[in-house]
Amino acid sequence: MTPDDSLRLPRYGALYRAGVAAIALWVTAALVLGILGDISSLPILEHTARNLYFHVPMWFVLMLGWFVAAWHSARYLATGRRVHDVRAEQAALVATVFGVVGITTGVVWARFTWYVGTNIWWNSDPRQVMVAIQLLICGAYFVLRGAAEGDRLRARLAAAYALFATATMPFLTYVLPRRMASLHPGAEGNPAFAEMDIAPEMRWVFYASAVGFLLLAWWIYTIRVRTVVAGLRAADRADEGGEAGPRGHFAPAVAAGP
Repeated sequence: MTPDDSLRLPRYGALYRAGVAAIALWVTAALVLGILGDISSLPILEHTARNLYFHVPMWFVLMLGWFVAAWHSARYLATGRRVHDVRAEQAALVATVFGVVGITTGVVWARFTWYVGTNIWWNSDPRQVMVAIQLLICGAYFVLRGAAEGDRLRARLAAAYALFATATMPFLTYVLPRRMASLHPGAEGNPAFAEMDIAPEMRWVFYASAVGFLLLAWWIYTIRVRTVVAGLRAADRADEGGEAGPRGHFAPAVAAGP
């Protein structure tokens, strides 16, 4: 298999560009409805309930993105194609960034609802703690990639670790928090979206926002993959005419004397 074969991507044509335009319109509409749309006067939450449209979808992106990373990690271990390593890394990166946004919006939301007037920003709520642990596990993936030497070793270690990190996610972000007492909806086995947690008129905006952020994450992911693959292809072509230097650099060949 040639280097170009191991980095082959599908062609992105007119359908992709039309999809990107549709995603931009969808996300814009969700943002406008989330900020300006009507909401019910829910106890304690009041207008902070709008954060539901931006906070909860981040967790959907985190979980789905890491499942994509796990799939491509498994495919890399099975085939050795570098494009799967690229896809796994970029899916994990996008998902983790959205996860960091999720925990940040959650901390701010809790500060101005549950802990208003107390100056408390972090109260060791079980769901917050479990998510923080999961994000540390996700962050360790990138530390591992940076510490490993050699492209093949780095890719194989990262792929194996990605499978582990994804396997812990359902338990740390869903199963265990639902078995513990928590201020979050869905704790101790209760429905996450009971009538008191989300008003009926807010459901459709929430669903539209969730779909919109998932599509936005996919768009960013495809851009990241194409950018990284283009850089690797350029590096491979440069290496064909000279000696490879350190990772990410190129040392030109020295012309032989007469």
